[in-house]
Amino acid sequence: MQTHTGTRSLAEEAVAVLLECHGRIRSFIELAARLATSEETGMEEVARAAASVRRYFAEALPLHARDEEESVLPRLAGRDRQVDAALVTMHRDHAGHALAVSHVIAVCSELAASPERRAELGPALAAAVATLREHFSYHLVLEEEVIFPALRTFLGDGARADLARELRARRDHSSR
Repeated sequence: MQTHTGTRSLAEEAVAVLLECHGRIRSFIELAARLATSEETGMEEVARAAASVRRYFAEALPLHARDEEESVLPRLAGRDRQVDAALVTMHRDHAGHALAVSHVIAVCSELAASPERRAELGPALAAAVATLREHFSYHLVLEEEVIFPALRTFLGDGARADLARELRARRDHSSR
């Protein structure tokens, strides 16, 4: 039995949620890049954008990493050599992202508190964003081309629906 939420089944929701997270990662990296280089934005908007970027990378991105580490990895491990290699890389990358993400969070925290320092902090944010882009460029594609399709290949509708419920529960729990 497929349970539907809106226009997609719960089985398809798990992969869709993960892909939507990737879209948000890309979007917030680009927002941070614009924030680092734009001189046309007002101080209030700079503070809001910086706070938004900080919040995303400090709160939402860790949920996505938990989704992959705690929910995706255990369900796919041991099913296929290529997928196993991708899971090892994914796990290693998550640890490797920490420093780059922390730099973006730190600079955006300063910028949110002191948007008038945009000219001073812009180069540091641009450098942090460049490192973040480098970290995520291969990582996201690997997951989209190997790991997420494997969810459809190796997990039936029921297992993917369980995965979707787990992802949803993680977000519901974090918003309390």
